[in-house]
Amino acid sequence: MAALRAAKQALRREIKRKVSALSDEEKLRQSANLSQKLFRHPRYVSCKRIAVFLSMRDEVHTEEIIRDVFNKGKSCFIPRYHSNSSHMDMLQLKSLQDMQELPLTTWNIQQPADDDCSRQEALSSGGLDLILMPGLGFDRSGRRLGRGKGFYDSYLERCSRHPGGKPYTIALAFKEQLCEEIPVDDKDVLIDEVLYEDEQQQP
Repeated sequence: MAALRAAKQALRREIKRKVSALSDEEKLRQSANLSQKLFRHPRYVSCKRIAVFLSMRDEVHTEEIIRDVFNKGKSCFIPRYHSNSSHMDMLQLKSLQDMQELPLTTWNIQQPADDDCSRQEALSSGGLDLILMPGLGFDRSGRRLGRGKGFYDSYLERCSRHPGGKPYTIALAFKEQLCEEIPVDDKDVLIDEVLYEDEQQQP
């Protein structure tokens, strides 16, 4: 277990170094291409209830995706992380303006306030059709390297117990976040698909 943890930590450092070397322009370029690839994806086209992460500087930018979600009349849910545990809820986002008015956490992430009880939670209502997954690193087999808190792994485990079943999961990755193989244990949940910019990958 200690060896696995050390391997993950070393890989996190390596990927962070690669992504930090990317210019803002390159991140925007890859993000725009991935957004267009996602908009053509059958799972995105058909979904009605989607969870989208609000991106940080080292992640694929999701604002254009959230704008399209509202333009297409889909229901949009965003994470609210609990800082003292691995618990996360997906709460409904009402509009782009709603997103812009969200408070910042100490991690510099926008999310609904802890005392905000006005929002629908995805699993207590109709579940989710699709979750867009953040992460530090990914491989082509669907293994994911998160930030070590376990938020998404524990949330997907809860999703699997929902009457609607586990939603389809798509990770959005810069090319620089792709690895040959991510070290995982039996608590790490595999992702259904990783979207990245690659001429060989089918849209």
